[in-house]
Amino acid sequence: MKSNIYAKQANRNAYRVIFLLLACQLLSCKKYLELKPDSKLAVPSSVSDLQAILDYTNDMNLQTTPGFGSSSTVDYFISDADFDGYPVATQKVYYWQRGEYNFPNDWSKGYHAIFNANYCLEQIDKIKFSDSTGSAWKNVKGSALFYRSFYFLRLLWDYAKAFDSSSFNKDLGIVLRLGSDFNVPSVRASVKECYDRVIADAKSSLDYLPDYPLEVLRPSKGASYGLLANAYLSMRMYDSAFRYSGLYLQLNNELIDYNGDPDINTDITNDVPFKRFNRETIFYTTMNSDLLNNSWIAKIDTALYSLYDSNDLRKTAFFTPVDNYFKFKCIYTGDIYYYFTGIATDEMYLVRAECEARKGLVASAMDDLNTLLIKRWKTGTFIPLVFRFGSPGKIFCDNLD
Repeated sequence: MKSNIYAKQANRNAYRVIFLLLACQLLSCKKYLELKPDSKLAVPSSVSDLQAILDYTNDMNLQTTPGFGSSSTVDYFISDADFDGYPVATQKVYYWQRGEYNFPNDWSKGYHAIFNANYCLEQIDKIKFSDSTGSAWKNVKGSALFYRSFYFLRLLWDYAKAFDSSSFNKDLGIVLRLGSDFNVPSVRASVKECYDRVIADAKSSLDYLPDYPLEVLRPSKGASYGLLANAYLSMRMYDSAFRYSGLYLQLNNELIDYNGDPDINTDITNDVPFKRFNRETIFYTTMNSDLLNNSWIAKIDTALYSLYDSNDLRKTAFFTPVDNYFKFKCIYTGDIYYYFTGIATDEMYLVRAECEARKGLVASAMDDLNTLLIKRWKTGTFIPLVFRFGSPGKIFCDNLD
């Protein structure tokens, strides 16, 4: 009997010891978790820290813009043999079909850049503006606003309905992440709310950014003008797109001459015809590389290729023969792997020309178009284009005889 009593008492004592040990361990874990893993680690908080975040091109510029919209375009095709070599998930992207999709993914890269921009916006507002850090402070603020606007617009183009003023209040857009707290649930906003945010951020960035960037991997006022021109064109607000494309061209209207130019590598028949960061580029980004439209596999549709005149140098600058078809060159990226998705001067000429045409400014539209094309045609072969009117509602563009 006594032995049983002693045994029970011993068990109680053992439980008490185990309980005390567990309690001590939990307390020590709590204290451990409250400590920094390394006393040298610090939260980025200075102006230079925040600029360093925005200057990290692997997160903010390179292979960051979404690409699935291009993967499902009809401008190219892939052979059956190449198609069969892709996993099912990638095959579904080709047809823009729903499929299994995990992180990281085509849109998460854009949202990662948006997260960085949101963090910098939160932190820069905690730092007092001063004369000594004024320009650097303004560059961080303006750049963060630009990046958030830029990637919201790119995500909208791929993952939301096109802007339609008759339904934009109810059409679903994308998630507008406006802070760095990842505990806040993500909710899709309407298309109208999304474009309102794109416009508001881009316009706000103009108050802070310099006219020209230190380098084209950084935003600038010119880049914001280009961003606004593209956004308004997507919204079919042609007066505003005309205004901002014009402001862009006031800052940078230089074009590369495809007949021969310092920004061309040897000549345009080269697989890498143009130098990276050439003078037509005002803001540099590249597309997410996990795509079907690999330039070595994707074949250009012959109907698209045949649209180019035989004297149009873009026919050899943009395309090169492969397997009895043609493949697309990556153009302004300066390599053969990644597609350029930034903001460039040639595009702004086309944006302004379209807006001028829609506004009835036919002569101005043709001036802009011809200014661009004469730099793309073989020297001595280009005949300026003019509008001629056909049947009601139709406008044709012809060479002037």
